[in-house]
Amino acid sequence: MRVLVTGADGFLGSNLVRELIARRHRVRAMIQTGRDHSTIADQPVDIAVADLLDAESVFQAVSGCDAVIHTAASTSIWPRRSQFVRRINVDGTRAVLEAARRARVKRLIHVGTANSFAPGSKERPGDETGPYTGGRYGLDYIDSKYIAHGLVMEAAARGEVPAIEVNPTFMFGPYDRGPGSGKIILRVCRDEVPGASRGGKNCVAVKDVAVSMANALEMGRIGESYILGNANLTYQELFNTIAGEVGAAVPQREFPDWIVTLTGVAMSIGGLVRRIEPRVSRAMARISCSSFFYTAAKAVRELQMPQSPVAEGIREAYEWFLHNGYIYDQSGRLHRHLPVFGLA
Repeated sequence: MRVLVTGADGFLGSNLVRELIARRHRVRAMIQTGRDHSTIADQPVDIAVADLLDAESVFQAVSGCDAVIHTAASTSIWPRRSQFVRRINVDGTRAVLEAARRARVKRLIHVGTANSFAPGSKERPGDETGPYTGGRYGLDYIDSKYIAHGLVMEAAARGEVPAIEVNPTFMFGPYDRGPGSGKIILRVCRDEVPGASRGGKNCVAVKDVAVSMANALEMGRIGESYILGNANLTYQELFNTIAGEVGAAVPQREFPDWIVTLTGVAMSIGGLVRRIEPRVSRAMARISCSSFFYTAAKAVRELQMPQSPVAEGIREAYEWFLHNGYIYDQSGRLHRHLPVFGLA
C-alpha cells in the first residue's frame, strides 16, 4: 500500500514512518518547504514537498496514494491565541480532507488529541464518549484540534472520506527532535524539577501509537475515534518513573494549586514583556493542576494496540537524547539549557 504521511519528519511521524516501512508499505513523506527532515533522512521514503495551507500542493502529494495519515499539526501553546495555529490545524485538515476526497483514497487516518474528550479519574478514566471540556483552558491548540476532529467526523458521516481518528495521549520515545514531551525527561536529568503539581496525565510509548496507527490502515471502524494511551500517572509518579530510568533523583514535594497558578501568571507576564515563551505559562499552570486520565480500551480492542510499559518509551527517549547530544556536550559536560530546535 502506498501511504502518504503528513508531518513525517515530526516526533510521531518519524516513528510511524519506520513502522510502515517495516511492514513493507511504500511511504510518501509530505514535508513542508525548508523543514529539516533529518530524522527520516536515512529512510527509503518518497519526499513530497508541500504546504498544508496550499490546497493544490496537498492534492498533488496525496495523488496516487492508497491511504493518508495526517500527523502534521502545530502544537504551539504560546501565545495561547494564535491565528497561525488555527490555520494549520483547521484549514490544513480541510485541505487534507478535500485532497483525500478528490484522490478517492481507501482510508484517511487523522491524528487528533485525547483532549477532544473529557478526562476522568484513575478509577473512572475518560473515553471517546466524553464531551469536549478543553475550551476552559483558552488555548487555540486544543480548540483547533477539536474543530478539526469535528471536520473529520462530519466528512466520514457524510460518506465523503473513509476517515477514522486516533487520539494519542502524552507520548515518550525516540526522534523527539523539538524536543516536545521529552523536555520533561531532560529537566529531570538536569535537576530542574523542584517538585510536582497535583495533576497528572495519561502517558504512552510512541512506538505503541505508531503500531496502532499502522494497524488502523486495515482495522477500526470508519467514523470512529480511538484514544491511544496507556498509564494514568500523577506528575509525581511520572517524575519518579523518569528518574528511575535516567538515574536521577526528584524531590518528593507537591505544590498547591495556588502556587503553581501564581507562578504561571508571573511567568506569562514576564514572557509578554520580554517577548519570549515562558517555561510555564498561565494556561500550562492550569493544565498541570488538572488530571487528564483516559482509557485506551477501545483501541486495544479494535486496533490491537500494544501496552508497552511507559518506562520503555522513556528509556528509549533518554537513549536517543543521549546519543544525539541533548544531555551532554562533546566535553562531557551536562547541558544546562534546552537546545533550540523547531517544533517537532
